[in-house]
Amino acid sequence: MSDFAAIFGHAVPVGIVATLVMDAVAVLRGRILRTATLDYRLVGRWIGHMPRGRFVHAPITASPPVPGEAVIGWTAHYLIGIGFAAGLVAIADWPPSAGACLLAGLATSTAPFLILQPGLGLGIAAAKTPAPNAARRSTLVTHLSFGLGLYLGVAMLSALP
Repeated sequence: MSDFAAIFGHAVPVGIVATLVMDAVAVLRGRILRTATLDYRLVGRWIGHMPRGRFVHAPITASPPVPGEAVIGWTAHYLIGIGFAAGLVAIADWPPSAGACLLAGLATSTAPFLILQPGLGLGIAAAKTPAPNAARRSTLVTHLSFGLGLYLGVAMLSALP
């Protein structure tokens, strides 16, 4: 699929569904395992400091809050999900297979490992956290759930007349 309108038309609903699934799984995992989930206010704080030239924090919780950081963080989260879905839709035949969706979800884990976590002061692939391997597993599970959500979004969209 190479037509921009078609890619956009597929990516928006698929990305929203995938991100919703990822968030639902994160909430369930948090409740079952009694672990904290990513606070998207901190993502908003990170983004909010970028216009001031600050891209890396040590850690982000020590940086001053920015106005509207929760809205910024949650909006960015869903826009990034749509962007990742657009990447899948642009390169895969329609409808993408379950395997392609799960692989795409797994591939998206490179973004937090190489961009978000270092930016938040957590190091590459959460190397500076108290339990790096646990954080890495959590990231992989989270992004595999995004891949599952991609597939569910594709299936839902494909089922429409």
